[in-house]
Amino acid sequence: MAPFAEMVTKKTLQFGIVAGREMRHSQTMTPAIDKTTSLAREALDAFDALNGSQPGYRPAHAKGILLNGTFTPAAGAKALTKAPHIQRASVPVAVRFSDFAGIPGIPDNHPQASPRGIAIRFYLADHVHTDIIAHSVDGFPTRTAEEFVEFLRAVHESGPDAPRPNAVEKFLGTHPAALEFVQAPKPMPVSFFSERYFAVNAYKFRNEQGEIRYGRYRIRPDGPAEHRDDAAAARQPPNVLFDEVAARLAKGPMKMRIAVQIAGEGDLVDDSTLHWPAERPEIEFGEVEVTGAVPDNAAEQQRIIFDPIPRVDGIESSGDPLLEPRAAVYLMSGRRRRAEKQVK
Repeated sequence: MAPFAEMVTKKTLQFGIVAGREMRHSQTMTPAIDKTTSLAREALDAFDALNGSQPGYRPAHAKGILLNGTFTPAAGAKALTKAPHIQRASVPVAVRFSDFAGIPGIPDNHPQASPRGIAIRFYLADHVHTDIIAHSVDGFPTRTAEEFVEFLRAVHESGPDAPRPNAVEKFLGTHPAALEFVQAPKPMPVSFFSERYFAVNAYKFRNEQGEIRYGRYRIRPDGPAEHRDDAAAARQPPNVLFDEVAARLAKGPMKMRIAVQIAGEGDLVDDSTLHWPAERPEIEFGEVEVTGAVPDNAAEQQRIIFDPIPRVDGIESSGDPLLEPRAAVYLMSGRRRRAEKQVK
């Protein structure tokens, strides 16, 4: 096992919550209880301690691109959910791809740039929408927001001059899910469109007949996943993934597939650190066709606040304790971001 100090230090590890993952600004998103608000503030402060001041940007997945597109539901998705975007022939979407770190100028081939993120907003009506948020690692380092704040603080305290064992070594030694997440391979993709993405949380799906199933979103390329080895990644220019998106879309639309992995009997649905068996079935949810970049891109990225809680009929929270604090963090950081002037 590689020394923890080489794997996780204040400057080389900044873990966060998925892909551009900020939430929509509405009364329904107002944190319900003081504990949730307090946790959100603690998490945001912990990210700020890691990233330094980055006015106008997300505390994680700061570097991104916002794209336009269309979602077309799969024929069999109505058996899973009565959600409105499944009942229609198609709905417009916005898609945000991102690098991981809370540093807007991070090179795409830097270790902190992975996991990659994706956030998809489904526009259902004026001021009505629902989102999917995912990242390119199947899992999450902690089950609760309290543990996640503890993890971020441990990373911050574990600089190169910290006594050994340092704080993050101690944390990883007692939190096997976090250790697994740290050690999980995170190769650089050839393109954001050739990466696989995994929703952090499971959700409760209800169809028109009232049947309930729990599942996790999986987002896959329309073709094979493609990655670079470390040597090839090191040779890439700093904005290669974002330049590649523009070049690829100039030739025509690109597609991504969305599926839902269905929980089996006995599978825990409220613990984001646990993997379900690979043989669990998947239901095709639909296809996203991405057509081009949103105009005034930087300003629109600063404005949009994604939401990890669906808040739509037919798709509900699974009861995962991460969801409410995670939503509160996205809302709090989004409101702050909107009020700030970006400094590049």
